[in-house]
Amino acid sequence: MGKVIIIGGGAAGMMAAVAAAESGASVCLIEKNEKLGKKLFITGKGRCNVTNAGDMETLLANVCTNSKFLYSAFYDYDNRAVMEFLEREGCPVKTERGDRVFPVSDRSSDVIGAFQRALKRLGVKILLNTRVKGLMLEEEADGERIAGAELADGRFLPADRCVVCTGGISYPATGSTGDGYRFAEETGHKLTERRPSLVPFDIREEWCRQLMGLTLKNVSVRLCCQGREVYQGFGEMLFTHFGVSGPLILSASSFIGQKGKKPGRKADPEAEEGTKLYIDLKPALDEEQLDRRLLRDFEENRNKQFKNALGGLFPVKLIPVMRDLSGIHPDKKVNEVTREERRAFVGLIKNLPLTVTGLRGYEEAVITKGGVSVKDMNPSTMESKKVSGLYFAGEVLDLDALTGGFNLQIAWSTGHLAGKCAGMPAAEH
Repeated sequence: MGKVIIIGGGAAGMMAAVAAAESGASVCLIEKNEKLGKKLFITGKGRCNVTNAGDMETLLANVCTNSKFLYSAFYDYDNRAVMEFLEREGCPVKTERGDRVFPVSDRSSDVIGAFQRALKRLGVKILLNTRVKGLMLEEEADGERIAGAELADGRFLPADRCVVCTGGISYPATGSTGDGYRFAEETGHKLTERRPSLVPFDIREEWCRQLMGLTLKNVSVRLCCQGREVYQGFGEMLFTHFGVSGPLILSASSFIGQKGKKPGRKADPEAEEGTKLYIDLKPALDEEQLDRRLLRDFEENRNKQFKNALGGLFPVKLIPVMRDLSGIHPDKKVNEVTREERRAFVGLIKNLPLTVTGLRGYEEAVITKGGVSVKDMNPSTMESKKVSGLYFAGEVLDLDALTGGFNLQIAWSTGHLAGKCAGMPAAEH
């Protein structure tokens, strides 16, 4: 029976430990925190969006970076397999809007509990409050291979295989401090540039602060970088004390820095103008339909002042902002509003502009974009091409996706494939 060490007790690590044990290996799961699944516990505001129930095309389409690398992992262990595992281990799931899958209980702790039961049943040894100092390698005729792991207290744990599932550097309070990146570099692997992703935006406009706490549902946004549209989406967003957040904004953040400016970099050709975000407050109506709607509203309120005739169009908190941005005098009677003023107001409603000045930090980022280069990994096994017996899985790799359960599916799929292959007898590998 081979000995397998899994470093990191998050989503990918717990799944890798289960898969390795099911393959017949003797498994030791090492976690630096006092409990498993600490980041998983706060995922989805404590509800844990475990996966997305869409088809394979949908899963791959929502992966932002290196989607082709995930073909083997996704097909080996897809979203149905995840749901079946959780159901089997006593955590029933449900599917909500956008095919997002949650535990029926709406408690992330039940997802973690399902893994804990499986790990116990499979005899996985769990070391909590245990930090790994580094990986130990040994020379072979055809290169290096894993020998084990050195712990911070000086102990050495020998292993035939090792799976690194240490996550990124988002939410560092949960223990995600980039250890896996260091392990990768020390063993000769390339790292791609890392930055916070699925993260809120800082916004320049002061009026944005007036809307703090306001949630807009069923709106669409466009993100433009250097004059090019790089993202368009429909859904929900939130105004905050620093700018904007919410599912739409988090997804849009994945596209900043690819074709546009990298927040914080002043030497950007568009630094003065900034990356622009446009909100369509009425996406169900085109400009002509919206203009006719305005005409009807104005006719019904023809003797009212402009400032008092917007109640049917916007949430109460948004009315004074739209009134001020319109350029129409607030005391003007709506039957005196010119066609040009009305058409300009329609344009504002369909393209409410915001200037993005930067992204929030890792403390607020759902994931880390970038990581261990997938070019150094075998996509069919998740094994390193540089060190025999060493595997990487989950967020530590240069893989990321949009919101909606897709990032956790990456963790489950890569973790399962890595664990399964690491746990196989050498003759079957």
